Formats: sequence, structure tokens, C-alpha cells
Amino acid sequence: MPSILPLPRPGILDIDPYIPGESKIPGGIKPAKLSSNETPLGASPNAMEAYRAAALELERYPDGQATDLRAAIARRYGIDASRIVCGSGSDELLGLIARGFLGPGDEAIYTEHGFLVYRIAILTNGATPIVAPERDLHTDVDAILARVTERTRLVFIANPNNPTGTYIPIDEVRRLRAGLRDDIVLVLDAAYAEYVSRNDYEAGLELVATTSNTVMTRTFSKIHGLAALRIGWVYCPAAIADVLNRIRGPFNLSVPAIACGAAAMDDGAHMDAAKLHNDTWLPKVSQALKAMGLQVTPSVANFVLFHFPADSTESAAEADAYLKSQGVIVRKVGAYGFPNALRMTIGSESDNLRALDALQSYMSGARV
Repeated sequence: MPSILPLPRPGILDIDPYIPGESKIPGGIKPAKLSSNETPLGASPNAMEAYRAAALELERYPDGQATDLRAAIARRYGIDASRIVCGSGSDELLGLIARGFLGPGDEAIYTEHGFLVYRIAILTNGATPIVAPERDLHTDVDAILARVTERTRLVFIANPNNPTGTYIPIDEVRRLRAGLRDDIVLVLDAAYAEYVSRNDYEAGLELVATTSNTVMTRTFSKIHGLAALRIGWVYCPAAIADVLNRIRGPFNLSVPAIACGAAAMDDGAHMDAAKLHNDTWLPKVSQALKAMGLQVTPSVANFVLFHFPADSTESAAEADAYLKSQGVIVRKVGAYGFPNALRMTIGSESDNLRALDALQSYMSGARV
């Protein structure tokens, strides 16, 4: 055997692999899975019917342009289908954007508690990640602008952010865009946009339409309930769409993904029902957590981040273990800089109550 092993590109071994939310509990217990921000309403019935129909043509290659899916997205949002690129979840698209615009010697900025995939995408392409601190767990535009250098090529912001659930108004997003050089691409990750009900919020459609250096990514994994199929899309200027289409895989979406995504996008009633459920339960869950003495970060998404008091005997690690013993899975967020907090998805009524009852028992002294 050779004594020298092949080495990956510089920076690859600096990447901490992304660890998804847990989904199983030993012992065969069916859990209340509130760890991955999935919708409790599931997929649109129309999407499920499209999936069954797609099973009859599994021998066929998919449409490499995802024409039907892009057309459905364009109809929903009134945008140009030629400026939409679809991918295997927004994760793939974030990686493609980094691949298209970053290389060794370049820098990209993201915020202190931003989505972990940004760092992975930056390092994968040999660039340097630059972390901008947040202000009260919100994106801080001035902190980002203060960290721009001649090497900056990309800025990533999640709006709303995961795992905090916080957002910044569209005027702040516009101020960020105006403060960046024209050769810096601003990436607006709007995975949770459909859940937001704030007059000062916009996902970024208008900004993308009116600038040559802004893109907005979206996903079907959240409100559309299609996480299993891995579908995402990005709306971007024509020149950036051209770049992404040159480097993406020729068949990066499957036949079922294209068909189900188009059907889900056309089912506005199902989306409205999912949002209504979240609008009902997000404040209920948040208030219940506060009543237990937990600090809750105000969220506009379909999850809530709650913190254990620093001077208490309770801890996130102990609470997580106890919740699992009761058949409840939430998300540990130490990797995001919150070692003493947990994130809970807004689930079904029964799962929400199950989780809150278990957490109340823990806060009342129950232990594993």
C-alpha cells in the first residue's frame, strides 16, 4: 500500500459535514418529529396524484429544462420563466451559485447564525467564509457592509433566518444591496417566505427583477410538503441564470419532482391551509414556551427557537434527551452557536401538545 494518500483540495477538510435534524428514536417508537421544519399538512393531494402518474413513466429521462415546473412558478409569482433555474432543493442551488462565482482567493459573507450550508458551499469552492455578527439575533446590514473587502464576491442572507426565525424588512435588504459593489452577488435565501405575514417584508422578487446582481432562492421542502423529492428554485437575472444552467447537472430534477412541484405550485388552497395552521399554532406554542420560563426568539417562520436560562438547572442537552424519552424529536442547534437552546417545528395539533406536555414535565423536574 502506498504511504501517501490522495489529498482533497485545500479547504475541504475544514468543512464540518451538515447534520440534518434527527428523525428516529430507538425502540421503534413513532416520534413526534419536530426537528426539520416540515409541514404537518403534508403534500398537496394534487401533487400526490401527480406522483402516482409519474410512476408510469419511470423509464423516461426527465425534461432537462423542468419546463412545466418553471412555468407553474412563473404563473404563481408573475415572473419570467426564463430567469428561473430549478434544482435538487435550494441546497444544490446555493452550491451552484457559489461554484459559479467563487474561487480561491475570493471571500463570501454570511451572518453569525446563518444556515450552515453557506459555509459548506464557500469552502467547497476554495473561498474564504467571512462571518458578520448579528444584532439581537437579526441580520445586521452595517456589520455585513463593514466586512466587505476587494475580495468579496457573494453575500448570503436567509430572510427569514434559520434557526432564529427572525427577519429584516425589505428596506434593510435594499439598503444592503445599495451598499454592495455591483460585482457582488447578493443571495436572498427565502425558504420560509410563504409563512411571513408582515407588511414590511418582501421575499426579493422585485429586487431581483430590477437589479443585475441579486438572486432569490426558494424551496418546496417547507410549505409545499415535498421535502422527500428535493425541489428548489432560484429567480435571478438572465446572465446569472445562464451561468447556473451551464454548470448544473443536465437532469438535476426527476420526473416525479417536476410533476409534483408543478402541481403543488398550482394548489394555492393547500398552501393557504398550511399557512393558516402555522398562523394559529406559532403564537400558541410561543406563548406556552414563555409560560414555562423559557426565552423565545420571536419567529415569523414555521418553527420557534427557545433558550434555557443561563442561571437555571435545566439545559438544552438534558431537555433534548428527556423529550426523546417521551417520543418527541426537536432540533439541537449548538452548531449554530446556540448550545443552550432548541428549535421546535410547528407540527400538528397533537404533536405540538405532545411536545409541550413533555417539555412542561421536564421543566417541572422530570428527568430521564
